[in-house]
Amino acid sequence: MISNERPSPLGNRSSGAPKPAANEETLKSDKIQIERKTFLFALKENPRGRFLRITEDVGGRRDTIIIPAPGLEDFKKLLEEMVQASTEIPPKAAE
Repeated sequence: MISNERPSPLGNRSSGAPKPAANEETLKSDKIQIERKTFLFALKENPRGRFLRITEDVGGRRDTIIIPAPGLEDFKKLLEEMVQASTEIPPKAAE
């Protein structure tokens, strides 16, 4: 190990080994295409509870966020506020 390298607290995930299979059940799923991005929404449940997984796919590159079900109402409220602001705040003029 080089002196400035530190072991990851998550272990060595860069080995390309797949993550262990989680015991998840998909309760509902849907997707939406916005410009060149596809967003996949999956409401899932595992032994720890329910959660919403949102995956953004852009040309095969994927990024995912997971929102635990108890936080969905707060997430929805904040998203609604952002949508409202996007229509009320005028765009800045190009310089």
